[in-house]
Parts: sequence; structure tokens; C-alpha cells
Amino acid sequence: MKRDELGDLAAFMAVAEERSFTKAASRLGTSQSALSHTVRRLETRLGLRLLTRTTRSVSPTEAGERLLQTLRPAFADIETRIEALGELRDKPAGTIRINTGEHAAHSILWPALKRFMPLYPDVKVEITTELGYADIVERRFDAGVRLGEQVARDMVAVPIGPDVNMVVCGAPSWFAAHPKPVTPHDLNDHACINLRLPTRGGLYAWEFEKDGRQLNVRVDGPLIFNDMVLVQKAAEAGMGLAFLMADVAAPAIAEGRLIPVLEDWRPPFPGYHLYYPSRRQPTPAFSLLVEALRYRG
Repeated sequence: MKRDELGDLAAFMAVAEERSFTKAASRLGTSQSALSHTVRRLETRLGLRLLTRTTRSVSPTEAGERLLQTLRPAFADIETRIEALGELRDKPAGTIRINTGEHAAHSILWPALKRFMPLYPDVKVEITTELGYADIVERRFDAGVRLGEQVARDMVAVPIGPDVNMVVCGAPSWFAAHPKPVTPHDLNDHACINLRLPTRGGLYAWEFEKDGRQLNVRVDGPLIFNDMVLVQKAAEAGMGLAFLMADVAAPAIAEGRLIPVLEDWRPPFPGYHLYYPSRRQPTPAFSLLVEALRYRG
């Protein structure tokens, strides 16, 4: 294969993954017109239409999707092997891209990075925070961080934090006007502040367990957010009950701004895990970061 043919394939893959010539051009550091010409040249050489173009979107054709599925693992393997050449250097180097939620980024990743980064100045770490679950392979992340129960079984999962639990809580002003719930079923008598999950598109069902009995409760209320900070602010303002990470709510509870309820229905569940594809060949920098994050109890 000629060098320009490999470049054409890389250009097509960028457009197919970004679903946009503009975004792909920015990613590759080239112009949109040059990128469009490159993809047309590849289509002409193959005698196949690889992309469907409209005024609003770009998407792979069936042939384009097949080619994309072939290219992803091949390019990922090349990239990993090139990064692994860092073993030949005196110091680990390279960029590590991690997708995570905001809570894990602040409570787990940032404290570890403050210790890790000064030790390895040639390593770069890029953190992208999102509420929803991301496909780290498709979006070319090196790893993701999510709660243990959310990690797919075909991934290598490394615990990086202790077990966690959630707490139902409300402001003193709310409980001055409403009785405290005794069981999760009593939440139907309260306005509850909902959280929308962007990946699934639905509202998060509040999860409870007591004496081996598990309950998932679909709550209702006038407010819905996709930001846990706003959920807590609304609860502190007396707008209803919230379901929060216990460690996040702890300061407000200690200061009396929130009152916890249903505490006997709060089971711990597996905490945050760093996960990555089992076929990935870790670079020295990645292996060092994994060990720096690994939770040892």
C-alpha cells in the first residue's frame, strides 16, 4: 500500500467517526475542502460510495461502515504499538485519554493526578467528563471510569475507589411541611428531583435494598436535571427530595442544610473502576497510571 493510500484511509475514518467534515478537518489539522477531496479520491479508487452526505449530516454507507469496522482495530493496534516504543526511552511518555463522570473526576482522578503528574513530566493525561456511558473504543479513549456495575464484562476493570452508596435527603424546610418517608414507597407522596441519563434517555430510577430486598422506584416531581450539582441545589432550596452520592451530600448534611432519610435502605455497591478493552496492549505510561489509581483498601 502506498503512503498516500494509508492517509486516505485515515481521513475517511476521521470523517466517519466524527460524522462531520468540519470536525474531522479540525481533528486532522487540515482544511474541509482538502479532506473532502481526499475522501472522493478514495471512493473513486475503490469504486464504492463510502459516505452519505446531506446538508446537515454525514454518515457511512453500508460499504463505509464495513470499511470503518476493519480500520478501527488496525489503526488502534498501530497507535498502541507506536506508543509502546516509549519503553525504549528513559522516561514513560505519551498521551492518555480517559472518559469519566464528574464525580469520579473530582473525587478519584484529580487527587491521584496531583501526585502522578509531577513524577512523569513526559506523560499527558486528557480527562473528558460526561454524565452518560461512553463507547471508549469508538471514541478512541484509552480508558473509561464508571461504577463497577456499569462496566461491560468484556473490559478489563481495575477498582480505583471504595464502595459507594446513595442517600435520599431534603431540606429542613421541606420536612417542616411534609412527613419523612419511612419506606421507598412513601416517595410517591413527595416531590422528587429527577436526574435524566443522557445515554439511556430515561430518568434514573432510585435504587434501594434492605434485608436482601431490592427496590427500584420511579419518582416524580416538577424538576428534572442532567447535572447532579443542580439536583443538590434544588434540594437545598426546599424544592423536593434528592438522591445523591453520600460523600457529595455529606458536607450539606453535616451543616444541617440537608436531612438524610431512608438510611436503613442504603446498601453499598461497587465503587469506581478504570476499564479498558481486554485486547489493548498497555503502554508503560498507561500501566503506571493504572497502578497509581488502583484502590488497595
